[in-house]
Amino acid sequence: MKLLRVGTAGSERPALLDRDGTTLRDLSGLVPDIDGALLADEDALERIRSAAEAGGLPVLDAAGERIGAPLARVGKVVCIGLNYHDHAAETGAATPAEPVVFLKAADTVVGPDDTVLVPRGSEKTDWEVELAVVIGRTARCLESPEEALAHIAGYAVAHDVSEREFQIERGGTWDKGKNCETFNPLGPWLVTRDEVPDPQALSLRLWVNGELKQNGSTADQIFPVAEVVRYVSHFMTLYPGDVVNTGTPAGVALGQPEPKPYLRAGDVVELEIEGLGRQRQVLKSA
Repeated sequence: MKLLRVGTAGSERPALLDRDGTTLRDLSGLVPDIDGALLADEDALERIRSAAEAGGLPVLDAAGERIGAPLARVGKVVCIGLNYHDHAAETGAATPAEPVVFLKAADTVVGPDDTVLVPRGSEKTDWEVELAVVIGRTARCLESPEEALAHIAGYAVAHDVSEREFQIERGGTWDKGKNCETFNPLGPWLVTRDEVPDPQALSLRLWVNGELKQNGSTADQIFPVAEVVRYVSHFMTLYPGDVVNTGTPAGVALGQPEPKPYLRAGDVVELEIEGLGRQRQVLKSA
């Protein structure tokens, strides 16, 4: 299933993208929202599947409506840095021996087409297309990649917007450059695990002002999706509704020759992952 949320921020309605790829179906008569509680409730998910197959769900007219993040009340956003061979190489970093883990605040999550704000004083705002994993079952100290995959509810497109000066040059951890307002557009859809048979065979692309900047594949990940989830579960408990951003391929501004083409107000970023949908953001000054 492709689940999404439609409406103004804070008032989104749960919806389902029909199999025709264009029609939206209103889920508000079945579930109050798309969140961790829903993802952990197999009976509720089965009711949605059955209603969709029966064809009885009402059409949702979303013309002109905002598409929100496909997940309400995100618990936490766990991120994996330097997780693509080509991205580590372009930044001059050694291949990590273990996953590089950092956190983004849940309130960085916005809709896939919402405005992204360039922070005050920023000169090095950068782009990163990423595959996001959405957790569906509580995960503690998982033993195997197979077990880890069983704890995933689905997948989504994430834009791990980053401010490189704040991240690298201002001391401390990466968090300073990762947690600015609007720095994690998510969606448009939460695509359930059954529709993504191999998360290591997805193409990722990102454009800035129409110019292709990133063109990669999850096949290039240093630590595959299942290993990321298994590994993280040994350092923190993952709950339904948590999000794990699994890293970005080569092509970010940080890896380009000087002068590096960092983002400015007025730039347009578009990004997509095969089968998971497409985002578009216009940048504005904070």
